[in-house]
Amino acid sequence: MAFTTVPKESKSQINKAGSILTKETASPEELLWAVNLADRWRACHAYPINTFQATLRTKLRVYNSEPIAAQRLKRMPTIIDKLKRYPAMKLTTMQDIGGVRAIMGSIKDVYSLVSEYINNKRFIHELIDQKDYIKCPRDEDGYRSVHLIYKYKNSQAPNYDGLRIELQIRTKLQHMWATAVESMGTFLGQALKSRKGDQEWLDFFAFISADFAFEEKCEPPPRFVGQSRSAIATEITNLESQLNALDMMQSMSIAADAIYKTRGSGKGSSYHLIILKSLERKVQIKPYDRDSLGQALIDYANIESEAAKGARIEPVLVSAGPMRQLRTAYPNFFLDINEFTTKVRRICAKVRNK
Repeated sequence: MAFTTVPKESKSQINKAGSILTKETASPEELLWAVNLADRWRACHAYPINTFQATLRTKLRVYNSEPIAAQRLKRMPTIIDKLKRYPAMKLTTMQDIGGVRAIMGSIKDVYSLVSEYINNKRFIHELIDQKDYIKCPRDEDGYRSVHLIYKYKNSQAPNYDGLRIELQIRTKLQHMWATAVESMGTFLGQALKSRKGDQEWLDFFAFISADFAFEEKCEPPPRFVGQSRSAIATEITNLESQLNALDMMQSMSIAADAIYKTRGSGKGSSYHLIILKSLERKVQIKPYDRDSLGQALIDYANIESEAAKGARIEPVLVSAGPMRQLRTAYPNFFLDINEFTTKVRRICAKVRNK
């Protein structure tokens, strides 16, 4: 397998490319140059994450809970969005362009693997940062995982020395939550993963994270400290009713499946208007090509108007591209989202049956 080498351009040039990609006023020539260099910078991380993943898979063989190893290069739109959100950040110092993930069966297994990495003196890569979002969950959204950031080092391939690789270690329950957040954000067109979007949805997932923390006997996000699990379950149930969240997730699963199956059909639909009919528990999907966005927006507004008048329907207009990518980006999506909604239904059922 041929890997992309590290660009010969200086780090200041690479950082300049990242800066250009965040600007609205860049010329076409500047953008073309910046995209090419930034893409090569991203691609060169494939070699170190490949070796990191091989090491991880070896370490996971001793665990009996069927842990999962995965790797990914950060998507370019996500890289650009992160550079915009953090103006002081440089492209060459972004820590998670290359990512490797371990999904473990228990909290005990998470920290056993963490210890294997940070206490292994024969592991030659330099640990430059670590963040334990399990012991200290992110307060805004309830995100939980352990992150270890390394500078790559390999005497046999010194060209890649210094590239930063992020290793995420989390439980299956934490991964299920994170998958649901990211997938629902794709469906709603909101950056929920980046703590941006409707506050009700952010709170909904934060409360669920707190409940999951109770299940794993861990610290909940700081704003939930002192609250009982029953009080948190009541808030989850209230938000679920307000958002119609479970039906929305069900419609997302149906819609993602249907849109994915249109790939390669020749229809070339760029947008889909998804209409959830709650009472009938049905989902209607209307496709639009690239040139019909105006009509899609008109139809979307008309359906929203019907909903405002009391009709039990909920419309969502999505770009077909991201929805088609759900299976590719999240191969465990359909399994995880069903497990997630099952757990949330159980939480709500206990509250409603009191």
